[in-house]
Amino acid sequence: MFADVSFPISSYQIFSYKIPKSLSGKVAVGMRVKAMFGRRKAQGIVVKIKKISEFKGHIRPIESLVDDQPVLDPTLWKLINWLAEYYYTPLGIAAKTALPSNLSTRYKPKVQMMVKATGRKSELPKQAKAQSAIVHHLQNQESFVSVNSLNEFSSNPANVCRKLIEKNLIEMKEKPIIPDLTEFSFKPIHKKIRFTDFQNQAINKICERLDKNQFNPFLLHGVTGSGKTEIYIEAVRHTLDQNKTVIILLPEISLTPQIAGRFQAVFGDAVALWHSKLSQSARAWVWKRICAGYYKVVIGARSAIFTPLKDLGLIVVDEEQESSYKQDSRDPRYHARDVSLMRGKIHNAVVVLASATPSLESYYNHIKGKFEYIHLPERFGGAKYPSVHIVDLIKESEKTKIYGSLFSKILLGKIAERIEKKEQVILLHNRRGFAPVLRCMDCGEVEMCPNCNVALAYHRIGEYIQCHFCNHIEKQIPSKCKECRSFDIQLAGAGTQKVEDQLTQQFPNAQIERLDQDTAKSGVNITNVLQKFSDRKIDILLGTQMIAKGLDFANVTLVGIINGDTGLYIPDFRAGERVFQLIYQSAGRSGRGHIPGEVVIQTYNPGNPVIQCAAQLELKKYYDICLNERKALDYPPFSWMIRLEISGKNKNAVERATKILREKLGNPPKGIGFLGPAFCYREKLYNHYRMQIVIKSQKKIDPNGYKLHQFCKNIIYNGDALKLPGNIRLIVDVNPVSLL
Repeated sequence: MFADVSFPISSYQIFSYKIPKSLSGKVAVGMRVKAMFGRRKAQGIVVKIKKISEFKGHIRPIESLVDDQPVLDPTLWKLINWLAEYYYTPLGIAAKTALPSNLSTRYKPKVQMMVKATGRKSELPKQAKAQSAIVHHLQNQESFVSVNSLNEFSSNPANVCRKLIEKNLIEMKEKPIIPDLTEFSFKPIHKKIRFTDFQNQAINKICERLDKNQFNPFLLHGVTGSGKTEIYIEAVRHTLDQNKTVIILLPEISLTPQIAGRFQAVFGDAVALWHSKLSQSARAWVWKRICAGYYKVVIGARSAIFTPLKDLGLIVVDEEQESSYKQDSRDPRYHARDVSLMRGKIHNAVVVLASATPSLESYYNHIKGKFEYIHLPERFGGAKYPSVHIVDLIKESEKTKIYGSLFSKILLGKIAERIEKKEQVILLHNRRGFAPVLRCMDCGEVEMCPNCNVALAYHRIGEYIQCHFCNHIEKQIPSKCKECRSFDIQLAGAGTQKVEDQLTQQFPNAQIERLDQDTAKSGVNITNVLQKFSDRKIDILLGTQMIAKGLDFANVTLVGIINGDTGLYIPDFRAGERVFQLIYQSAGRSGRGHIPGEVVIQTYNPGNPVIQCAAQLELKKYYDICLNERKALDYPPFSWMIRLEISGKNKNAVERATKILREKLGNPPKGIGFLGPAFCYREKLYNHYRMQIVIKSQKKIDPNGYKLHQFCKNIIYNGDALKLPGNIRLIVDVNPVSLL
């Protein structure tokens, strides 16, 4: 018997191996194996079993199996095959996404040695003081204790214990060291719930579809504070009653602790967390137990959609509009929302896409009748919408004669009121660091990253400048301009560190915490900060977009948006949509309890329709404007899109390669058009110059995107088309979320 094996390499080629007698009957399609690949032993995945191999040369045998039990069922294997085909990715790389090479069902946690006194009496020599002390200590213990806890009696307690075992005075056993999985969750959050009529209608509708055991996609559009989490819980309860499993996807790790605490209060140890902040041992332990069927509910980031749960009945994509669901750093460049829909279809499961501000694509799919629509128009528990104040910073400066201030008088006044009343404040500023730009005031030169066409941001804590793309850091802050040698170098703009500094000066007695990528490097710190805020030990929580959505704190009565214009004028077709969603979601953190809330939006463009509609919570009005703009320009959701990015270290070589690729594309069929080639807005990233060609097909001509995919497939799978001159890389991005 022979097996075709795919390895996680960029080649689409499959390799044949002989199945040795020792593994006969154990190797199956979708299993991971180890085999010699060239001169090294590599891990691959079996894609086909056959009796005869077409390859006539020497065929090497498979060395061993990675797992001691099958991990993939036919449904997950089908999803991996779809992932590879839809995102133009070699099967081995697609499989590695679902089955990371550093995880195995054979994982065994580390063990610690535990000891206990046997109760047998024996005289010990007077010089054996350590042995006597340990025996005496253990005789007073009711159960086993760890050997490491005996360090106070001996510098080498393990050696002393071995001697005592030989004398039959103590007994020893091994105990697995189970990773701590509670550090990423709030303590269980118990609530007594009385559902509104709208919630009951939503629960009934979802449960009815669950009973039918067929694929059904929902768009759950609930205003901020409408109680969507409680609907998830009832839907999960109904799914588990059917002996099926559930995946809950979250866009930000910062949302995990609160939702995990709520779910664990209801479903206990059946809930597992899955995200990038887990330690390697925790990931291995959780993954092994998922494979064994121990966990029934998995809550996690985008990669959780690939967890090998059996009998999947429900998938929930919370805050489905978030761009963080898109994998954009390596192949396959999948979108977890789209993968969720496909996995739901394969499993005949119900998929709930939920948000207060749905993506324009999902909103349009509801209009076209592709998604069943559930609307929650009221806040839960009788909470009222917050009142919103728009502050024109230009008029404020003219009136006060204070220019460049981060805080308007109205915002400072309302923060002071909340602190005095023991209420809490959330402040959003979507730029981290102290200042985003270091500029020469004589010639205008900006300190740039040597690897990226991006300004270096100054970080006051630690005293360094950093690129927020490649993470290049310079500890030596320039004292003079590199171009004109002027010493007049100044910081421009403001990041969260600067906001925090000024807040501390304005409110020295307030408890202030900052939550951004600099402070959220560990999941434990995220959990600790949010738990303290939940326990009302923090007065003001300042942060970037990670605190703008999904969090539910009843004592927050004021949300301040320091600069509502951030990101508004980036040259990307989704820029306005993103800013609208961010402001709308941020405003929704205020007034979720019985105390009315307020929102202050500071802006230099108060008349902008994005700012106006977000402030008035006019989602339909803004989405109608946005849809009309997209239709006129033939952008999604009115078209399918594939982006080809050409990158390399030599700018001229990238231009030549892009020109060659454009010639190979030829003339497209009717309904398909090109944008570019052109340099990307961020022309240079990670020391690579970047150009792009965007291929679009109109949905009115190509309803399912089949024509576009076939056109690109014929090019990508044509080996000659991908042979670009020089050390040039081609990235294929299906359904890009950005053209930057």
